[in-house]
Amino acid sequence: MRSTDCGPARSGRARRRRLPHAVRGRRRYGALLAVGALVTAGALAAQAVSASEDAHPRAGTGNPVEAAPGHCGAGWAHPHPGPQRLTVRNGGNLPVEVRLQDAASGAVLAEVEELAPGTSRPMPVRLGPGTYRLLCLPSGGDAMSGPAVSVSGPGERGPAVRPVTEHDLIPVALAYQRWVTGRLTTLQADADALRDALSRGERGAARRAWQSAHLTYERLGAAYGAFGELNDALDGTADGLPHGTADRDFTGFHRIEYGLWHGESLTRLRTEADRLTSTVARLRAQWARTEVDPADIGLRAHEIVEDTIELQLSGRTDYGSGTTLATARADLDGTAEVLGLLRPLLTSRLPHPERIDRALDTARRRLDAQRHDGTWTPLHKLGRTDRERIDAAFGDLVEELAPVAVVCEPRRTA
Repeated sequence: MRSTDCGPARSGRARRRRLPHAVRGRRRYGALLAVGALVTAGALAAQAVSASEDAHPRAGTGNPVEAAPGHCGAGWAHPHPGPQRLTVRNGGNLPVEVRLQDAASGAVLAEVEELAPGTSRPMPVRLGPGTYRLLCLPSGGDAMSGPAVSVSGPGERGPAVRPVTEHDLIPVALAYQRWVTGRLTTLQADADALRDALSRGERGAARRAWQSAHLTYERLGAAYGAFGELNDALDGTADGLPHGTADRDFTGFHRIEYGLWHGESLTRLRTEADRLTSTVARLRAQWARTEVDPADIGLRAHEIVEDTIELQLSGRTDYGSGTTLATARADLDGTAEVLGLLRPLLTSRLPHPERIDRALDTARRRLDAQRHDGTWTPLHKLGRTDRERIDAAFGDLVEELAPVAVVCEPRRTA
C-alpha cells in the first residue's frame, strides 16, 4: 500500500513488510519457487521438490533449456513424467523470469525469478501426462512462449496454480479501501467516546471506551503498511524509547492504556486522548489520498497472524489492561476480512481452501473460550493447556495462510 509517510517504525508493525518464510527466501535470493509445493505444504518449495528428487534418481535433464529472447524453451529434449530438475539458462542480455506452465490452462507448475544474463538455475518440477510450455518474461521486454512439449507415460503431475494478475487484484484493493474508510469513521467516533469518558472523570467507562476503540483499530491490520508514522503515534509501544513508558514519544492507545490501568490522573489522560482523536483525524485525511497496492493484499493475510503471535500472544503489547487475547481476536477479524475479499481468487487456485477456514475457526474458538461475561482472561493467567491450544491453533493458521501470499502475488502474463 503506497503512502508518502516514512520514518522509523516503533511498534514493530508499522512499515515492516514481513514475508512468509518461503517468500522471504525468494525475494532475497531470487530463488526457485515451485508453486505446487507451496500450495500443498507449509515448507519451502525447493525443499519439498528436492526431497522428491532424492527418491527418484532418474530425475534430471542433460541439456539446459534456453530462456533468451527468440529461444524460449529451446533445448528441452526427451521430456518424461515424474520428478525432475530442468536447468534453465539465460543466454540473452536481460534478466528474465521463467515459468513452466500447463499449455492449455496457463497454470504455473514452477518458476525461476530474476535469472541474470549468462547464468543458469535449476527448476525442480514433477510432470504428469500432458502438454507444457515455458513462458519467458524478460525485464522490460515482451513475454515469449516456448514450443509446446508433450509428456506421456504414467505419473502424476505436481499441483499447478493459474497466475493472479494485478488486474485481478485491483477490485479487491478498491473494495478493501472502501471498507477501511468506513472503519476509520467508526474509529473516530470511538476515539471521541474515549475522550468524553475521560472528560467526565469516569475511569470504568473510559476503560471500556478504550478497548472498543483499540479493537476497531486492530481490525484494520491489513492497512498498517499504509499508515506510516501515524501507526506509531496511534499504536506504538514504549519499546526502544529512552525513558520507556515515561517518554514523551510514547503516545496513542498503549499510552492511554498504561495510564488507565496504573492509576494515572484522568485529566492528564484527557490530553493524551485529545492527541489520539487528532491523530485519527489526520489518518482519515491521509487515507483519502492513499492508494492501496494490490500486491499487498495477499501478503497481509499472513502478516496479521504472524504479528499477532509475535506481539499479542507474547504479551509484549499488554500495558495493564490484560486484553491481548481480545486484540488477537480482533486481528482474526481483520484477517477474515482480507480473506473474504480474496476468496474468489483463492477458491479456484488452492486445492483445499476450506482448510484455511477451519484453521481460522479453530483459532477463533480457542480465543472465544477465554471470554467470560465480556471479560477476557489476561494472557498471564492462562492455564498451560489453554495456552498450548491457542499457540497450536495460531501456528496451524500461519501454516495454512502461507500459500496465500504466494498465490496472490501479481504476475505478468504478457
